[in-house]
Amino acid sequence: MPPLPWPSIAPPFSLPKISGKSPLAQAIRYALGRMPKAPGYLDHGFLEADNNTAERAVKPVAIGRKNWLFAGSERGGKAMANAYTLIETAKLNNVDPQAWLTWVLTQIADHKINRIDELLPWRYAAQAA
Repeated sequence: MPPLPWPSIAPPFSLPKISGKSPLAQAIRYALGRMPKAPGYLDHGFLEADNNTAERAVKPVAIGRKNWLFAGSERGGKAMANAYTLIETAKLNNVDPQAWLTWVLTQIADHKINRIDELLPWRYAAQAA
């Protein structure tokens, strides 16, 4: 689909008639300053106008960073890093981390060490499906 022709956007009123320091004038100037970039978002619906997805993805890392301050020791920090790695790996594989870890903990005692790869999240997802 070809992009839509975007007209020059001019307000139906004269901005100088509004006090330049008023919140309304500031909002209008803000919106008009962003209009040149708006057609890209309107022409291509897959583009996101915000970065909420990226912010949600890094939120666990930021929370983890705060938690690592209270790990107690270097060894505790490494244990927390391992736990976060397992949890995030499960999430990346669309597996519920709590269900997967519960399943792993019930299986691991009788599991052969040379077949440990059978307990990975993607294997759990394949079994659960």
